[in-house]
Amino acid sequence: MISLLQQEIESQPEVIARLLERETHHIQQIVAQLPPFDYALIAARGSSDHAATYAKYAWTTLAGYPVALAAPSLLTMYQARIRMAGALVIGISQSGQSPDIIAVLEEGKRQGRPTLAITNDGSSPLAAVADHVIELHAGPEKSVAATKTYTAQLAVMALFAAALSNDPRHMEETQQLPTALEATLRLSTPIMQAVERYRYMDRCITIGRGYNYATSFELALKLKELTYLMATAYSSADFRHGPIATIENGLPVFLVMPLGATFADMLTLAQDLRER
Repeated sequence: MISLLQQEIESQPEVIARLLERETHHIQQIVAQLPPFDYALIAARGSSDHAATYAKYAWTTLAGYPVALAAPSLLTMYQARIRMAGALVIGISQSGQSPDIIAVLEEGKRQGRPTLAITNDGSSPLAAVADHVIELHAGPEKSVAATKTYTAQLAVMALFAAALSNDPRHMEETQQLPTALEATLRLSTPIMQAVERYRYMDRCITIGRGYNYATSFELALKLKELTYLMATAYSSADFRHGPIATIENGLPVFLVMPLGATFADMLTLAQDLRER
């Protein structure tokens, strides 16, 4: 009998296919309706914050829009006044119940800025506040660790980046996501064999850069939530500036390094780590 976590991991191709079917055109409509904005201000927590971090790279690289991550406690604890002129204000929350995320969108609306909610619950308080709502269509997430809702959030951010880019090729590429997820899941058996050697580790480091800076943080979070070990995430650039001194023999370091713009940098780091 497989666990709820495994069931939800294996459901991801279906979840993303359903999301693409139901929200691709909707997202294109929203982009067409948005008033002019200069940057996106995103409020999120936990895994949702990592999806926002991914958007920092996707939205700027594909469409030129800078993305800033909000610090919601400035509103809820410090009662600070945040100047949101020029912002598209976005809240990402699986449940749509987070009061501090809602507070950021409420402040955006008070200042007359366009607001967008990305949530798995279209009837949630976050959805009620926003001008525009994108639902994840992931179904109830029953396991402790977010899996299908996180990848759905990433897909939504990729869809918006593609729509904002006005390049049809980018939108066409997003439609290949379910197939890519299926191919990745077929690697489950060799991955299980590869990680066997790490089953007794009690700490590790995860490193990524660019699009996969977010992945390194999400991986570290999942390791903490599910295995209770201390996993620390870095970008390869930040890791070189001090933390690399903590490396010692036997300390596992996981590098997220697919082919692309950051591969050469990550490969150099891998070689440096091997020599230490």
